[in-house]
Amino acid sequence: MMRLDDNDDDVSLFDAEEDTGKGKSKKNKIKHPVASFFHLFFRMSAILVYLLCELLSSSFIACMVTIILFLSADFWTVKNITGRLMVGLRWWNQVDDDGKSHWVFESRKGNSKQLVSDSESRIFWLGLVVCPVIWVFFVFSTLFSFKIKWLAVVIMGVVLQGANLYGYVRCKVGSRTNLKNMATNYFGRQFLKQAMTKQEES
Repeated sequence: MMRLDDNDDDVSLFDAEEDTGKGKSKKNKIKHPVASFFHLFFRMSAILVYLLCELLSSSFIACMVTIILFLSADFWTVKNITGRLMVGLRWWNQVDDDGKSHWVFESRKGNSKQLVSDSESRIFWLGLVVCPVIWVFFVFSTLFSFKIKWLAVVIMGVVLQGANLYGYVRCKVGSRTNLKNMATNYFGRQFLKQAMTKQEES
């Protein structure tokens, strides 16, 4: 079962790091360089090891374990640290007293959103979107080149990095109905824009 956390108050995890006096003046500055570095380091390392594994080691097992360790470290780091620090978003799963699983998606609210650095936000979303696309490309290249032994590794890359991408997109845009409304509004605006352009031309 999925649910969106509707709590209007900021989470205490976010409150501890807020400094409204300094946030506005440093909008474009990278405020968390270590988090920004590790946001890209683990995921890029996994991709590089995958691409260079035949040069680095003749052992398939060693390469596979290294890639999975990098992917796991990336999943944990992005889910628990960099999303919270860089863009003020976080998601997790919790089990209630009845044993039902709930997905919780949270974002900073109100004025605290201004504390997010534009540079960090670009780094976060670029890394979050581009790397899963690369792993999807690896899936197809693995299938077409008949390197079936790598299929489990590249699927693990798609699943772990895709899960973080899905979680943060849900945090950013809200519930599933909001996703549908956003898509409907976008296509409606595009249709209206094309209709207006054709009217102006004629």
